[in-house]
Amino acid sequence: MRTKASLHRLAAALVLALAGAAAAGGTALVASPRAHAETSRPAQPEAASGYRERGHAQARRFMAVTAHPLASRAAFDVLAAGGSAVDAAIAAQMVLTLVEPQSSGIGGGGFLLHYDARERSVRAYDGRETAPAAADANLFVGGDGAPLAFFEAAVGGRSVGVPGLVRMLELAHAHHGRLPWAQLFDPAIRLAREGFEIGPRLHRLLERDRWLRNDPAAAALYYDAQGHAWAVGHRLRNPALADTLARIAAGGSLALHAGPVARDIVDTVRAHPRNPGSLGERDLAFYRAFERTPLCTAHRRYRICGMPPPSSGAIAIAQMLAYWRAAPPGTRLLSPDGHLDADGSHRFTEAARLAFADRDRYVADTDFVALPGQRPGEPVSTLPGTLLDPAYLAARASLIGTRSMVQASPGAPAGACDDAASGWSPELAATTHMSIVDAHGNAVSMTSSIENAFGSRVLVRGFLLNNQLTDFSFAPTRDGRPVANRVQPGKRPRSSMSPTIVLDRATGALVLAIGSPGGSSIVSYVARVLVEVLDDGIGLQRAVSSPNLGSRNGPTELERGRVEPALGAALAARGHPVEYVDMTSGLHGIARHCGQRGCWLEAGVDPRREGLALGR
Repeated sequence: MRTKASLHRLAAALVLALAGAAAAGGTALVASPRAHAETSRPAQPEAASGYRERGHAQARRFMAVTAHPLASRAAFDVLAAGGSAVDAAIAAQMVLTLVEPQSSGIGGGGFLLHYDARERSVRAYDGRETAPAAADANLFVGGDGAPLAFFEAAVGGRSVGVPGLVRMLELAHAHHGRLPWAQLFDPAIRLAREGFEIGPRLHRLLERDRWLRNDPAAAALYYDAQGHAWAVGHRLRNPALADTLARIAAGGSLALHAGPVARDIVDTVRAHPRNPGSLGERDLAFYRAFERTPLCTAHRRYRICGMPPPSSGAIAIAQMLAYWRAAPPGTRLLSPDGHLDADGSHRFTEAARLAFADRDRYVADTDFVALPGQRPGEPVSTLPGTLLDPAYLAARASLIGTRSMVQASPGAPAGACDDAASGWSPELAATTHMSIVDAHGNAVSMTSSIENAFGSRVLVRGFLLNNQLTDFSFAPTRDGRPVANRVQPGKRPRSSMSPTIVLDRATGALVLAIGSPGGSSIVSYVARVLVEVLDDGIGLQRAVSSPNLGSRNGPTELERGRVEPALGAALAARGHPVEYVDMTSGLHGIARHCGQRGCWLEAGVDPRREGLALGR
């Protein structure tokens, strides 16, 4: 029997879920069948803030596509000065910490893929946050034994993981940097001291957020005396951040992970007045960024490389593409007239259901939890018994029929243990993505995040701390069995971030760098563009701009206002529980083309956000 407190918590969670759906403008075409609460995916983490068509942008030598014009300008200037793609990514990310605080920053983490044009190889860097040493599996379980409501867990120090972004960038710079580390911080330090004009997107997100004003430091920085967000055009200065960045420029990641900055982070987290956390100075000091083996799989004449766990993105995308290849010949996702095809949309969303069912059951930080058919710490494999075993994928693909399965069950690859339980985490990832190609042909695809919009709503020395620990499963067990993505000390929470680099299988040449923010919807955003560009032959900008769709093993989600009602009706006739929702992707990519007159770069900039492509 539920206690009064647990019933109250359940009611609060339902209210928040309904409020989120209303904010996203979600409307149901067909009522979804009753399912466990774990299968109900939350609304998009960042509200839509307008749609602006983008023209085609091309360049011959180098190009940067980021989520904010000022970050793109910083990256462009570094590339023009002879910097590498990694150099440009560092400069852009430091600017994003200032101008896009809702999405990413030095208080969070990320994943970076690097393509080396000379070696024609891909390397993967993991800067994902970790759980503090004092955290345990019941971190998000209340005193009554019920999981906490999302914002009860997320706002405050409890949800703050050990940030890893700066350590990751430092590691990548040691391998691929050309310009001095300190020089790369100059644009962000200057902007933080001189100020930048608040744009419509940041203003809207600040105004609608319910919790950021409660943090005194954040209230003083982002709001006026009446508690209103600074108006569009207000020049926002952040001298505290300028000082922090100057310390990191001079002292490297150690300036963030030890000394006065680290002490202030820990003190603020542990002394939070409503929701203290357990982060310690040793957690920060001993954090390590890792180079991991990228997950690369074949798709027709391409080699598609992504991040291995703790990201679930590359595994899920590889599975979805395998299910797509099993479709009847001639199946398209985007028709030549620019509309989503009903047959292709059915196939695509069913493939997503199958991939998410496996993701929720099996995928977590593989340093702690083995994937089916593998041992902990092993690189992701396509060997028999694994999640990417061709025979297993063929059997799963055969489950896609003429009608929707509505909710897929996880598969049982030969190497799977039967003691695993499916888990669920909200993953309201406020995230950013950038794609960069330098003058030497090297490329970066990097996705970084602080999780929910404005993270934990805790500001320290000018930057916001993440709430990435809420990417763990709130319930450590289900039906008496452990959940793979449960909280454990030092563990990295599962992510859907999917930075992706596509190569030509025959030559190893760069074809595409792509990725997106968007929480667990990232998987479908990126997979959609891959199918439309690589299989349907659609240009990158057109593909990035085309309507989003997907399923996270719940409703079939169609982008509100951009998908024709006829498609929703056609899918509903096949048994799909259809919902129209805002799908605020931030797809930013660069495609490389070669012809008789040489090679050139084509940008893809998501019209749903305020990103910009700059190149020469």
